[in-house]
Amino acid sequence: MKKQDVISRRSLLKIGGSSIIALSATKLLGSICEGTPIQPKGPFYPVKDQADKNNDLTVVNSSGQVALGDIIYLSGKVTDHNCNPIQNVVVEIWQACYSGRYNHPGDQENNNPLDENFQYWGITTTSSDGSYNFKTIIPGHYVAAPGWIRPPHIHFKVYKNGYKEKITQMYFANNQYNNGDKILNTIPNNEKPLVVREKIARSSENGRNAFDMVFDITIETV
Repeated sequence: MKKQDVISRRSLLKIGGSSIIALSATKLLGSICEGTPIQPKGPFYPVKDQADKNNDLTVVNSSGQVALGDIIYLSGKVTDHNCNPIQNVVVEIWQACYSGRYNHPGDQENNNPLDENFQYWGITTTSSDGSYNFKTIIPGHYVAAPGWIRPPHIHFKVYKNGYKEKITQMYFANNQYNNGDKILNTIPNNEKPLVVREKIARSSENGRNAFDMVFDITIETV
């Protein structure tokens, strides 16, 4: 065997070893879930201890009357930074109704109508694979201050013993008020896709528009 052949083979082995290490590192990096951006709780976190505590916000106390607005089936997974699913995490959501008003004493100056058939707040816990789901409606936009309209959004509060509480907000892709929102714009542009989500159309429900949406959330250990 020629000396240059030996050198070439040794070089290839070194290159091959480096490639394997690089590939392993890539796999490790690929298993890291990005942290969900933190957003403020806002002034309208529920203050009333409502009787109807479940994950369907479109009806109140099984009255049979359905809330106004386009329906969304909201689902996702709660994981740690290594993308491991976390079971028994409490997930709360709260939001405005279709008209852009909260059922909250702090929103009394809002003249938009309340919806007596909308629950406004919901709660559930994650299953063994970290998944959760809600049925709700697309909230309306509303004036937050002169020259500032808040786009439709849903608030999330996620918590479990041993993990840091996470409060964030989910937004709807392509909404006309997203670009001008002062709260959404606190998030760097490269991280906005983590909280701005697409609607996926599904079959209409009793003549009303219905969509699927997915919102995954990453939380950190204490």
